[in-house]
Amino acid sequence: MKNVFFLTIGMFTLGFDAYIIAGLLPGISATYEKNASQIGQAVSIFTLFYAVSAPLFASLLAGKPIKKVLLFSMLMFGLANALSAAAPNFTIFLLSRAIAGMTAGLFSPLAVAGAASLVPLEKKGRALSLTIGGMSMGTVLGVPIGLYIANLFNWQLTMWVVVILSFIATVCMFKFLPTIPVTPPPAIKERLSMFTDKRVAITVFVTFCASIASLGLYTYLAPLLQDLASTSNLTIYLWSWGLGGLVGSLSIGYVIDYFKKSKTLMVIILTTLTVAIICLPLLINVPFLKYVPFFIWGAMGWASQAPQQHILLSYQPKQGSTAVALNSSINYLGSSVGASLGGLVISLGIGTMALIYFAILFMAISLCLQFYSMRKFSQPS
Repeated sequence: MKNVFFLTIGMFTLGFDAYIIAGLLPGISATYEKNASQIGQAVSIFTLFYAVSAPLFASLLAGKPIKKVLLFSMLMFGLANALSAAAPNFTIFLLSRAIAGMTAGLFSPLAVAGAASLVPLEKKGRALSLTIGGMSMGTVLGVPIGLYIANLFNWQLTMWVVVILSFIATVCMFKFLPTIPVTPPPAIKERLSMFTDKRVAITVFVTFCASIASLGLYTYLAPLLQDLASTSNLTIYLWSWGLGGLVGSLSIGYVIDYFKKSKTLMVIILTTLTVAIICLPLLINVPFLKYVPFFIWGAMGWASQAPQQHILLSYQPKQGSTAVALNSSINYLGSSVGASLGGLVISLGIGTMALIYFAILFMAISLCLQFYSMRKFSQPS
């Protein structure tokens, strides 16, 4: 499992970058003189390019040396964030976020698939959760620190911290990461069959709807809290969300290995996540309890990825990296759609509570699809 740790460092950096932007919205908005809905599109662009690049690169680079691809993608990710920090105008900033999203889409699914290939079968669930847990650690540790730096100095310095972490991750992987076994690229017919597999389609659509709800809502946490609790202090809420994500992502692998039934586990996760979102406005002004829904939201949101990947790997064992890339792509595509819809809601001036209602709606859809999958298809082991 120690080899997986070096991949976790890179995932930590991705998590820091992907989730710090929501906290930096006010500062970026002031720098470029744009409103929250416009700045929110920077999140949408990052996630959209991630969504497009993940399956594309999984196909184009199948059979290539995984370690070299991981090193290249992390190095380019760092350079993209350097461009974000130094961007002289909003157009260049958006371009940098697109490049960062593209390189993140290249790194993340390969890191997850690589982690699974570095451990024996009985530890695969733990390897997946540790790698995904790197992203949640980037949230629980990186985001509050990044917000503190931004409040003390400026948001650009926070982006430079991401750059430094990217280069540290690159050096660590170069020096310590062993050669990762390369899976022979599947034939074109086999690869296309995965995308037409109804079991796969239903599984990733569950991911898509849950991501619209969870990550789309997260993007506009700053204006939501301003309206619901009249506070602009995001740190403790983001910390609660990130801490929940850390607990959820690190523990879910052991639950998968013990519980075995990933589909049933997904029903529990999705239901709990829905209840947490419903409780956000209900408990927001209750001392201490107001942080509990954020913790559960983060835990369930992050915990949902490993079971989905476990299910997909069981459906497509010969195309592991492609299956994982597809799920990662759909996850970030949902985030992109959620951020775009959230920006539209805010621009229409119909109130941020509408964000909660949309999130609940999409969680209900994801649950319906999950129940359909359980009834229609056999439970993967």
